[in-house]
Amino acid sequence: MTFASMRLLFGLMALAANAVVLGYVGLWILARAGGKAAEVRDRAVGAIAGVELWLAFGVATIATLGSLYLSEVVGLVPCRLCWFQRIFIYPMVPVLGLAAWTRDVGARRYVLALALPGMAFSLYHYVIQHFPGLEGGACDVFAPCSAAYIWLWGFVSIPYMALSALLLVVVLTFSLGRNLRMLSLSTREGIDGRHKDPVTANGID
Repeated sequence: MTFASMRLLFGLMALAANAVVLGYVGLWILARAGGKAAEVRDRAVGAIAGVELWLAFGVATIATLGSLYLSEVVGLVPCRLCWFQRIFIYPMVPVLGLAAWTRDVGARRYVLALALPGMAFSLYHYVIQHFPGLEGGACDVFAPCSAAYIWLWGFVSIPYMALSALLLVVVLTFSLGRNLRMLSLSTREGIDGRHKDPVTANGID
């Protein structure tokens, strides 16, 4: 595929990630009011129960391979802020891969510890692209942080794509936490129900 095709593909994947994140946040807000929104949210989150870490692993892997493609295949020189974002994104691949393989749900804490600062750098980088005067000479003159190697539809750039991927990883991580709480609640309710069952209380199974 040509660089133009890959650039378009990356942009579309970023928009797809945005749609998922916005849908998740929207359902979460509407669920606060109760009603069917809460039911839809629980069904949507429950639909990926058990594969949340694998999905997050896939997102981190695509983000990593995409950045390597841009620098090692296309030849785009990463700026200093690009490298900071890579520092937080790249470790997610082995962390999430191992967590998904071993079903280590506790790894979501480490993922958030990587995602949150990575998101901060991505957002700062994106702001600099809109307002180059904020760069302040911190980046290399030959690889300025304000340079937009990719600029699709007037707003999608490389740090925007990185931010979109990290936000999706965070949403998937929160989905894991939500599913674990729902499982714990249903299990506890089942136990309480058995204890309160008058038939069971009489010793008849």
